[in-house]
Amino acid sequence: MKEVYVICPNDKISTQLKKMLDSFIEGFDIAHYISSAYYTDFQNKKILFLLELDSSTYFDIPMLNFFSNLDSKSRNIFQGSTAALLIHSNSELGTKRAAQDIIFMANNLGCNFIGHPLVEATVNLKNFLTWQKSLRLPLEEICINLSSKLGKRLAEYKTSEAIKKITVLYSSPHKISNTLDLWHLISKYLKKISIEELQIENGKILDCKGCHYRLCLHYGKQNSCFYGGFMVENVLPSIESSDAVVWLCPNYNDSIGANLTATINRLTVLYHKISFYNKALFGIVISGNSGSDSVAKQLIGALNINKGFRLPPNSIITETANNPKAIFEVPDIELKAKAFAATIMNSL
Repeated sequence: MKEVYVICPNDKISTQLKKMLDSFIEGFDIAHYISSAYYTDFQNKKILFLLELDSSTYFDIPMLNFFSNLDSKSRNIFQGSTAALLIHSNSELGTKRAAQDIIFMANNLGCNFIGHPLVEATVNLKNFLTWQKSLRLPLEEICINLSSKLGKRLAEYKTSEAIKKITVLYSSPHKISNTLDLWHLISKYLKKISIEELQIENGKILDCKGCHYRLCLHYGKQNSCFYGGFMVENVLPSIESSDAVVWLCPNYNDSIGANLTATINRLTVLYHKISFYNKALFGIVISGNSGSDSVAKQLIGALNINKGFRLPPNSIITETANNPKAIFEVPDIELKAKAFAATIMNSL
């Protein structure tokens, strides 16, 4: 029997979000509604986070209070559970940021997220205009149809096979990179996994040209891209043949570095060719002082929400290390590295 647990602490649900919810739960036999963190059995469930954003703050305050009231001592509250999200906003703002916040928090508590886990509805449904170019349907109907498909994908979701090959993408120099040093602490514990490390050096990958959809699709069918080069010859084939991609992201001004950002943008050509639903996303984020969560949420937004990589539990490790080799001075860093390697090994 297919059951979904709808987490909805907010009692001010709009008509639009209610329609999306009704369409979503059609894929399930039973829907359980949870409005309070006092319910404690969140493990091994299919979960829907339902958010109605406040028109002035662009937050769902009751949902944030829900997470605040969870047992903070347990890092595995959602262990074994897989989730998706429906979000409505009475403006054109806030939906993506709210999704990134909830995914980041729930993932750190052991929750798995399917690729493309979100259907968002902004005021007047303008965010579906791009979909309308191909579907040729009213915006309201597109929203409801996508909500229904998301529900069916969550209902039918099954665990993936064990990870056998990993692509690792990084841009930092070898000698001074705390991020790369942490990866090597982790990778020594990854037994029986094939690992391909690719350094994205300056000038190797140009940012996306923004080709028309049909032209990008044309290049994708030929395993190519407008620019060609290192991206086509090395990065795309490696990702296509891998079960997981690890992104090594030092924090540059609270954002992903330019070379890796260009790489993410250029994935569109492969995205048009294959599905990333069975490929796992992992991240290693090191900050000199603060802001690692900002970078982690960018990875989630770009690769889990937009590109459709699945997000295994606890998939992004963050640390603070400023001077070269400072990562080795972080307390218990060897234990943390070993634990993250286990996370990768067990991310089914």
